Amino acid sequence: MLGQAVGLAALAAMSPASLLVSAVYLGSDSPRRTALLYLIGGVLMSTVVGIAALFVLRAGHLDLPQQHQARYGLRLGLGVLALAAAVVIARRRPRQPDPARPQQGIVSRLVARPGPQSAFVAGLLLFAPGLPFIASIQVIATARAAAAKTAIALLLVVIIYLASAWLPYAFFLVAPQATTRRLMAFNAWLRAHGTALLTVVLLVAGVYLIINGLVGLAGGA
Repeated sequence: MLGQAVGLAALAAMSPASLLVSAVYLGSDSPRRTALLYLIGGVLMSTVVGIAALFVLRAGHLDLPQQHQARYGLRLGLGVLALAAAVVIARRRPRQPDPARPQQGIVSRLVARPGPQSAFVAGLLLFAPGLPFIASIQVIATARAAAAKTAIALLLVVIIYLASAWLPYAFFLVAPQATTRRLMAFNAWLRAHGTALLTVVLLVAGVYLIINGLVGLAGGA
């Protein structure tokens, strides 16, 4: 259970957008405070949604043996959705910038003027859990584990999922100049390859969940 949940959380953590925003905030006028509020927003969103999803899935009793088909059917459905999202993103043409509207989209507007309040809101928005994260919570919720083990697994998943926010922040506290320099270089790479990275993440998650769901359904109880 834990290995599957951690693997899916690691895939969910590979978010080009959240890494780009982390780089912007750590290069702002108040990097420590701004990046910290960004992290807090992410912690709040991912924790609340993770707990809510866990309780909803547990309320459906998907962890019980008689819910075997529903459990793996849900996993298969999440895999199909992830695969479909990967195809849509891969085929979507990049939007051409509008000179009259340089900051398009709410996240772009929040990042354009870095500050503690806008960073907190950006953390809430960017860490609204996607399919790989929900899939990791589904693995935890449908496992017949004790409450303590479930809580530890959920905490570990949230920590891994937020790595794109807390890892750059932690490195910045230790070595500000070196971290900023490396983030700027990584930022350029992400801007060029972010869409491809997101497509691969969804593709890998989708294929894994589909195979896992089909094997589970074929295996019966």
